[in-house]
Amino acid sequence: MPRLIAALLFFLCSTLSVAQSSEDLAKKLANPVSSLISVPFQNNFDRDVGPFNQGRRYTLNIQPVIPITLNEKWNLISRTIVPVINQEDVLPQTPEKTGLGDTTQSLFFSPQEPVNGITWGVGPAFLIPTATEPELGTEKWGAGPTGVVLKQTGGWTIGALVNHIWSFGGDSKRDDVNSTFIQPFFSYTTPSAWTYTLQTESTYDWETEQWNVPVGFFVAKVFKVGKQTYQIQAGPRYYADSPDAGADNMGFRFNFILLFPKGN
Repeated sequence: MPRLIAALLFFLCSTLSVAQSSEDLAKKLANPVSSLISVPFQNNFDRDVGPFNQGRRYTLNIQPVIPITLNEKWNLISRTIVPVINQEDVLPQTPEKTGLGDTTQSLFFSPQEPVNGITWGVGPAFLIPTATEPELGTEKWGAGPTGVVLKQTGGWTIGALVNHIWSFGGDSKRDDVNSTFIQPFFSYTTPSAWTYTLQTESTYDWETEQWNVPVGFFVAKVFKVGKQTYQIQAGPRYYADSPDAGADNMGFRFNFILLFPKGN
């Protein structure tokens, strides 16, 4: 009997330890500038896309996040977004297009520890014209500032990420890029590593004076298979506003994330 009780206690302690570790990882994932290597594969499904709301678009955003330790006080967080796009009937003259979109590369200089309970990061953002089809990108080079600020207390994470990009080169026949991206986010992580997130990913185009405002509610869970740690996330997106050629009504997101915590 003592051996059985000892075995049960060991199992319980091990389970609590794993749960706590998963909760910590889930909280780090809610922080865009945490010191955690992750590789999200973000799948976005949209319909009623195009000037006549007749098309549909699937976008796979490959988004590696790599923290680099600069010294004892500062980190450099690299966040890359490489979109792979398949769209159909978005434009009447191009029934279907598949290929890469433009890459967005952001670099955040961030203190290793929160300052007065606030985590923040600032740096440059770059637009790289990697689109393989003219319809899937801007054919413009761009750059501008980016920043993020957030506070984590208990299971809550509240903050916002912003950037602004101006084009400075590329095809002179294409429209200039002059856009602001605003992403306020509110999330709650439970002790069992479930995370509930409400956020928008709003973009304002200063050239066309139009908003694109998808509002998303997502549910995520951290789990482990063998030695590899993952998070899956899913939920709907509602377009509160969209440009003339943008998506309308509802969309859906499924996110699959590979995690590489230190010591894993």
